[in-house]
Amino acid sequence: MEHSRALVTGATSGLGHAAARLLAGERWHEIIVTGRSLAGAQQAAAQLAAETKTQVFTPLELDLDTPSSVQSALAELVKRGRPIDFLLLNAGMVPGKNRVLTAAGIEASQAPLIGHHQLTVGLLRANLVSPNARIVITSAEPARGGVPMFKYTDVPAFAAKYFRGDQTTAIEALIRNGPHVKYVPNTAYADAKLIIAWWVAALARRLPSGMAVYAVSPGASNATNVARNAGPLLKYLMIPIVNLIPGMNQTPETAARRYLQASEFGTDVSGQFFASAQGKFSGPMEVQLQPHLLDGANQESAWQAVVNVSGVDLVDFSYAAT
Repeated sequence: MEHSRALVTGATSGLGHAAARLLAGERWHEIIVTGRSLAGAQQAAAQLAAETKTQVFTPLELDLDTPSSVQSALAELVKRGRPIDFLLLNAGMVPGKNRVLTAAGIEASQAPLIGHHQLTVGLLRANLVSPNARIVITSAEPARGGVPMFKYTDVPAFAAKYFRGDQTTAIEALIRNGPHVKYVPNTAYADAKLIIAWWVAALARRLPSGMAVYAVSPGASNATNVARNAGPLLKYLMIPIVNLIPGMNQTPETAARRYLQASEFGTDVSGQFFASAQGKFSGPMEVQLQPHLLDGANQESAWQAVVNVSGVDLVDFSYAAT
């Protein structure tokens, strides 16, 4: 893949900032860095330029919680007319003790996926994704299960109990923290990352043959703002303990390098979820093959739920090579 143009969401701090810095070191010609406000994106671009001594960073205002902001960002990218070769959907949120819904009625940790879906579909529809582009979105180890303190919802059982087996409606309820969903922060986070992994698998089936998409867990990192709204148990107990355990933590640069590694993967593994080995939060990443991740019904239900919540789909998408 030609290192021409990358777009990194959530680049004002943490792993997104580190990823943008690493991309500059690999001689990308333009790196679009987004922030919730234009001032924040501009500050990040200036800081990155000073850190890397390069002038390849372009700021873009993008608030994933706000559909109008996503549409404005898309309009600006359409106006520029330059296709993206690497789309890094990094922005995310660990939910806090109290439930928070966006103005659109979406649970806070689920909202980044809805915004990323709107952004990705918009770019594809506008033919602003290059023929051999790579798309990477952040997931996390709780999506596979087996992580202490985190337990994802058994969607088929949840759907059978409350929604007459309709998994799409059940996932919509999780996204909105709606009917029959008891808000538990760590469960909400695990559900958000699991839905991302399913969404990626479904998107892979809808992309043209040259493009590819992957869900990637960056693993544990000691300097990210993703947990800024996390509850006190996670923020002041679990994270500090993990930081002290050898092999359970890594620098932002090491974590962000996983994104760049995935950007070089082939189309043969498009739609896969890559994370640390079972029981680990750092080190080499590997494809996750847990049955619930690979279930096609789960994947398609997640896609349709995201479509229903976001209001956009790829049914009328046809790629025209430029």
